[in-house]
Amino acid sequence: MSDQAKHAQPKRGRKAMLILLTIGIAIGILFWGGFNTAMEATNTETFCISCHEMEVNVYQEYTDTIHYTNRTGVRATCPDCHVPKDWTHKMVRKIQATKELYHHFKGSIDTPEKFEGERFRLAQNVWSQMKKTDSRECRNCHEFDSMDYTEQENRSSQSHQQAEDAGLTCIDCHKGIAHSLPMQYDPEQDAPGKSSFYSRLDDPHGQTISPQEQ
Repeated sequence: MSDQAKHAQPKRGRKAMLILLTIGIAIGILFWGGFNTAMEATNTETFCISCHEMEVNVYQEYTDTIHYTNRTGVRATCPDCHVPKDWTHKMVRKIQATKELYHHFKGSIDTPEKFEGERFRLAQNVWSQMKKTDSRECRNCHEFDSMDYTEQENRSSQSHQQAEDAGLTCIDCHKGIAHSLPMQYDPEQDAPGKSSFYSRLDDPHGQTISPQEQ
C-alpha cells in the first residue's frame, strides 16, 4: 500500500464520522422537535376536552367559573391547573395520565350518571395530589407572599392571613373552585386540623370553604 493510500484512510474515516455525527444531530433535532410538539399539543384545553366525558361534564362546570371568564380577561385553562410547568413533573404527570386512556376506551365515565358515580373518588384523587404538592399549580398564579391584604375584602384578607399562619395550602380551603363539589363531600369531616376552623358558605353545595370569622 502506497503512502498516499495510507494517509487517505484516516481522512475518509474522519469524514465518515463527521457525516454520521451530522446525521445523528439532525435526527436528534427532528425527534426532539416532534416530541416537544406532541407534548405541547397534549397540553392544551382543546386536547383536554376532546374526550366526551370531559367536555360534557367538568368543562361545562368550568365555563361558569371565574377561572374561565372574569373582569381582567385572564383565563386559567385545564393544563394550567392540572399539569405541572417544570419538565420533570410534567413528564411524570403525562405518564400517569396514560392510564386514563384505559378508562376512556372502557367507557368508565362516559355518561353523566357514570361520572357522578365516580366524581367523589376522582375529586379526592386530585385534592390529595394537590395537597402533596402544596397546591403547586395554584401557586403559579397565587402566592401568599404576593398578596396585598389591604386590597382584599376584609373576609378574604382575614381568611388568607389565617390560612398562611396555620400553614395551610390553597386546596385546603378552595375545593370545588372550578368544578362542582361532589354531593358526598362533607366539609365538617374535611376540616384540616381543627373541626371548628372551617365552615361551609351559605350554599350547602357551594364552591368554596372559608375560615369562620374570628
